[in-house]
Amino acid sequence: MSGDLVGVWEVALSDGVHRIEFEHGTTTGKRVIYIDGKEIVRRDWMFKLVGKETFNVGNAATKATINIDAVSGFAYEYTLEINGKSLKTYMENRSKVTSTWLLNLDGIDCRVVLEKDTMDIWCNGQNMETAGEFVEDGTETHFTLFDHDCCIKAVSSGKRRDGIIHTLLVDGTEIAETTE
Repeated sequence: MSGDLVGVWEVALSDGVHRIEFEHGTTTGKRVIYIDGKEIVRRDWMFKLVGKETFNVGNAATKATINIDAVSGFAYEYTLEINGKSLKTYMENRSKVTSTWLLNLDGIDCRVVLEKDTMDIWCNGQNMETAGEFVEDGTETHFTLFDHDCCIKAVSSGKRRDGIIHTLLVDGTEIAETTE
């Protein structure tokens, strides 16, 4: 990468946390976007220095846009949008529709994400094969990580405002949820 790096963002998606880097050469008109260190967009000799660059991030091809706006003279502001929302708004909404757990199993760091709307479970970027069942006090979604039996229990909190509480159990031991 050159000295034209103007923006770096960390975006947590179900398949992992992605690092987005943006280079903007204001003298050459160059625009380069890297995701996780891999170049995905390169435009040289762009005469219009402001505008947008739209691209996809992650396994689910989530839409991302970098907005380039002139602030004053030759100063520019760079903002990242995910699915049409500012990164801050997107991450706030995401925390409502997903639950995330970080744990270490057999010496391997694992990031388990539950998408509450679809009940899809991801671990380190892979969509897990699951089996769901109804139980007396809610639902249980079973899956296996390495040789460990895992289960996400969904139980009503009994309070309308709190909704459903999701709990990850690995070999019967509860794992604390992480806030991203």
